[in-house]
Amino acid sequence: MENPALASLLRHTTGAAEKRNKFSTGGLLKMFKLFPMLTSGCKMVALLGRPRKPMLKDSATTGTIFGYRKGRVSLAIQEDTRQMPMFLIELPMLTSALNKEMASDIVRIALESETKTNKKKLLEEFVWAVYCNGRKVGYSIRRKQLSDDELHVMQHLRGVSMGAGVLPSSNNNDKDNSLDGEMTYMRARFERVVGSKDSEALYMINPDGAQGPEFSIFFVRAH
Repeated sequence: MENPALASLLRHTTGAAEKRNKFSTGGLLKMFKLFPMLTSGCKMVALLGRPRKPMLKDSATTGTIFGYRKGRVSLAIQEDTRQMPMFLIELPMLTSALNKEMASDIVRIALESETKTNKKKLLEEFVWAVYCNGRKVGYSIRRKQLSDDELHVMQHLRGVSMGAGVLPSSNNNDKDNSLDGEMTYMRARFERVVGSKDSEALYMINPDGAQGPEFSIFFVRAH
């Protein structure tokens, strides 16, 4: 995947820029052990770091990764945790696979829309190719409506700005959910960097300045 818009957004850097990419080994990383760990990236993104300065104005947003331990993992992005997600998608990966990827120091999720027009805003695209640390794992479709389980998670986490753990099961689906294990989640604040109308990136905000693995999410629209 070679995209000039994303390449300009994600120029290779080191030093201070890398530090802002990282989260605490003593804080969130411990909580991540409760969660079936994450992964990300695409072949081109894996070679690129984050820019020293965003090309457009940054804004912080909330990202939540959640799913049953034996099921697939979903990604939700919210500007306000008291409102419904502005972007929600089920990733084409099982939690067990994400758990293995989280053992690495670089955790990157890349989503590429192959739509040839740009009539919609980037995060309004529906079909996405998903890459995990440089490997294409399949396709996903952005959800227009929340399922019962997704609504259950969003309601329980309305007042949570950051953290990870296990949620109580939904009463409506106790029997079905028991087959997939517990519902786990990880939520954190992300720095949102808009490179152009065809590329955006989310970088986890380090809560306490400590060193730790890098976790980032990239969105790009191919042309």
